[in-house]
Amino acid sequence: MGFQCGIVGLPNVGKSTLFNALTKTAAAQAANYPFCTIEPNTGEVAVPDPRMEAVRKIAGSKEIIPTRITFVDIAGLVRGASKGEGLGNQFLANIREVDAIVHVLRCFEDDDITHVEGKIDPIADAETVETELMVSDMESLERRIPPLKKKATGGDKDSKAVLPIMEAALALLQDGKPVRNLKLDDLEERKILEGLNLLTSKPVLYVCNVEEASAGTGNSLSEKVAAMAKEQGAGSVVISAAIEAEISQLDKEEQAEFLETIGLEEPGLDRLIRAGYDLLGLITYFTAGPKETRAWTITSGTKAPGAAGVIHSDFERGFIRAQTIAYNDYVSLGGETAAKEAGKARDEGKEYVVKDGDILLFKFNT
Repeated sequence: MGFQCGIVGLPNVGKSTLFNALTKTAAAQAANYPFCTIEPNTGEVAVPDPRMEAVRKIAGSKEIIPTRITFVDIAGLVRGASKGEGLGNQFLANIREVDAIVHVLRCFEDDDITHVEGKIDPIADAETVETELMVSDMESLERRIPPLKKKATGGDKDSKAVLPIMEAALALLQDGKPVRNLKLDDLEERKILEGLNLLTSKPVLYVCNVEEASAGTGNSLSEKVAAMAKEQGAGSVVISAAIEAEISQLDKEEQAEFLETIGLEEPGLDRLIRAGYDLLGLITYFTAGPKETRAWTITSGTKAPGAAGVIHSDFERGFIRAQTIAYNDYVSLGGETAAKEAGKARDEGKEYVVKDGDILLFKFNT
């Protein structure tokens, strides 16, 4: 299971440059004018995980198959997008399809690159986009609630369950707050909210696009964004899209040298993915054998049968047990056989909650 992040922001903040760097393609045209992205561009990249090489060596696998993340480059929103301004509602519809919003904010000064609002203010930019998403959600709920009320009054069970959630979401929006602030303890209520597919219910990761000199430390603008993100319970990460564009053109050795030269330990992509994982509560488990070492992404809290189902639905339906070895045990002991001898290979049943880095072997009925 991968996940899909929609890259959004105002025009000329570096969205397409970042997208091109992430996907190592030039599919998204990066140009100094609004709306250069007419259709959303989609690109998949492998999720980097140094643990995979360690597992591969021990298992003697012929190849590594990492899990993947999908990025969707969505054209720049402008003030009034929810009313059809700019390229309007089609882009709001594209945002609706993603799991999380990667909100790129311009945190650099450059007289050669125009800003659609005429000033550099990432907090105001964030508010502009958030407002458009909130207006779109409000209009959606205001359209959907009246017919649902009629059904609920008529005794429709599903409508009775959904209506209170919709009304609570609308009240929050009318109070100037995004739907993601709606706190629901009941699992069924959370599923209902997710099913409404509201734009502001999606988790947000702010990406501060800074000038090259600030790529390692950030700057005063990115610090303001970090404070805003903390207040909202959102994530934030500092990246220089210009540097990422350069890194994406280099091979692995050249990348390491370049990063060392500019004082960075890793590419921004790695930081972005980890932040995305944290945002969505995702973890990775591995399967390993002579043929391949493979990574699988699941939601934190997933039980063993659900983790098996990510590989194939038959694995979940016929689940018997999962041989489980913790990553640290697998590496320190030197693999499956040694882990078994040391009593570190456990047979776990249907209630086992899979941990990040577990090496799993599923037993199932066909």
